[in-house]
Amino acid sequence: MSDGALPNKTILIADDEPHLIRSLSYVLKREGYRVESALDGPEAMSKIESFRPDLVFLDLILPRMDGFEICRRIKNRGDLRSIYVIILTAKGQGADRKRGLEAGADAFMTKPFSPKEIIDTLRRVFGSSDSPSDPPRL
Repeated sequence: MSDGALPNKTILIADDEPHLIRSLSYVLKREGYRVESALDGPEAMSKIESFRPDLVFLDLILPRMDGFEICRRIKNRGDLRSIYVIILTAKGQGADRKRGLEAGADAFMTKPFSPKEIIDTLRRVFGSSDSPSDPPRL
């Protein structure tokens, strides 16, 4: 485990690409994070409500409920609002970025991304705030 890891942090990966979940899970677990995953929107919402992750990596294109709707639901609920949401998508168009941020996303990352980029982002989110319930927006 790396020095920058916070093993008490739980991260949910919501993406419909199993290979992305596997590779991202590997990187996150190696750093000491607890990882949950979901392959569609309703499963993601169920796990968010059950596990209350500290951070969600959220794909925009998910079966049965898209990432925009999930993000809106998280940020509109007082008991979930503090969950940090990073939208992951292959779409890098400005309109998607704008819609994601309007839905309440804290950050936006375009696929593909490197493991180093993910870890650096998590260190900024979890390591640079005095209050874990109020992480910085990236």
